[in-house]
Amino acid sequence: MTARLLATYRIAAAAADIDARARALATEQSVEMPLEAIGDKRVLGEVVARVESVRPAGEAFDVTLGIAASTTGDEASQLVNMLFGNCSLQPEVELRDVAFPAGYSAAFPGPASGIAGLRARLLAPQRALTCSALKPQGSPVEHLAALAGLFARAGIDVIKDDHGIANQACSPFAERVPAVQEAIARANRETGRQALYAPTFSGGPAALAEQARIARDCGVEMALVAPMLVGLPVFVEMRRQFGLRLLAHPAFAGAARIAPALLLGKLFRLFGADATIFPNHGGRFSYSRETCLAIARAARDPWEGLPACLPVPAGGMSVERVAEMRQGYGEDTMLLIGGGLLAAGDALPERAREFVARVAQPLAGTA
Repeated sequence: MTARLLATYRIAAAAADIDARARALATEQSVEMPLEAIGDKRVLGEVVARVESVRPAGEAFDVTLGIAASTTGDEASQLVNMLFGNCSLQPEVELRDVAFPAGYSAAFPGPASGIAGLRARLLAPQRALTCSALKPQGSPVEHLAALAGLFARAGIDVIKDDHGIANQACSPFAERVPAVQEAIARANRETGRQALYAPTFSGGPAALAEQARIARDCGVEMALVAPMLVGLPVFVEMRRQFGLRLLAHPAFAGAARIAPALLLGKLFRLFGADATIFPNHGGRFSYSRETCLAIARAARDPWEGLPACLPVPAGGMSVERVAEMRQGYGEDTMLLIGGGLLAAGDALPERAREFVARVAQPLAGTA
């Protein structure tokens, strides 16, 4: 029996047209040619996608296709091509979810360490984790290193570059990363903590390989990567080759009509993200609470032995919302507050320590 991925699409179409539209989608996402022109019975029976179900969804319809797993070649770019290649050009179609056949996930690396590994490395077995960002883009290396040291001394677990900081002339990767890593290592020695630095990796394969060399040489263990910018297959190869924990950033992930829980939660996890950043509800992005919780579930739910991926809600968050976010997402979460801390100005050290303290204190009703 042909193993199939069950891909669900939401299609805006009239009820009278939806059955024909679903069949056309199945052809488009598999053989991309008239079925009557195919004489090979094996191709017709095994390769052509099947319409598994059509269900009303408000004013649209949810169509589930059975796509032959063999057509993906067990490779990230071809997997996404078969799921949402040509139909991404059809504005009435959105990819909502995918159920994978048993054993399929073994073809991909999954997280290197996931939640359990990050907790062990950070010596934080139970509480929520903390994260902040080095900002703003355009700052010199000295400013970013000093800021990193301040965050590390305050007790923040993961200190990442702002995703806009890459390899610009004002703070080149080869100068910035050793300086920031040394500032964090010095603070760790002073405090006995284990803060990690996640510099931004960007560019083509040669640039990424050189960045990995620089990072490893100075003791960096984590990388901030936007999978949709560097490319999904490159992201997978980074996971397999670089020996770094990967913090996935959602930049450019909103350019496709793919449900956030599937892309940022399930697929980024499958391809190797140890933690996944996403826009939290109530911040400066428009994701709903339900969407955010769905991303967290997709990142953490049991899945054929794949390590759980750490959800990282972010985007306009404040220290005052820490308890709310912990209650909503649970403690297997890393809370990311960047600009909300930096806005404190001269009071930044106290504000950063307050962030750490609010994450550590018992929630009401759990003491």
